[in-house]
Amino acid sequence: MTLSRWLDGRRPVPPPALRARIDAALGSALESSEALALESCLSAGERVVASLLRANATTRESALDLLAADALVTYAFEAAGDRPGEIAVRAAHAMARIAALGSEGAASPVP
Repeated sequence: MTLSRWLDGRRPVPPPALRARIDAALGSALESSEALALESCLSAGERVVASLLRANATTRESALDLLAADALVTYAFEAAGDRPGEIAVRAAHAMARIAALGSEGAASPVP
């Protein structure tokens, strides 16, 4: 199953504008395997947050991007829940990655 199909199965279904922003953030990863959901969603969420930080985007116009980043990280953790024995390590790793975005090194794009 593709990541796109996996997202189709998530509940509750996000509003169309939010899903479109999520899909845009994921790009070609939508066609990858659902097995890559955790990393694909987390990386896409990081890219969205990094972009907002670089642009100092703090207005209402950024709300959809912030919601998309939140949804992407949430989906990453939903995928991580498929392997509960690894979730503590994965959560610590994800938190470190996201926290690093606030450092001065966040000025360059996240790979």
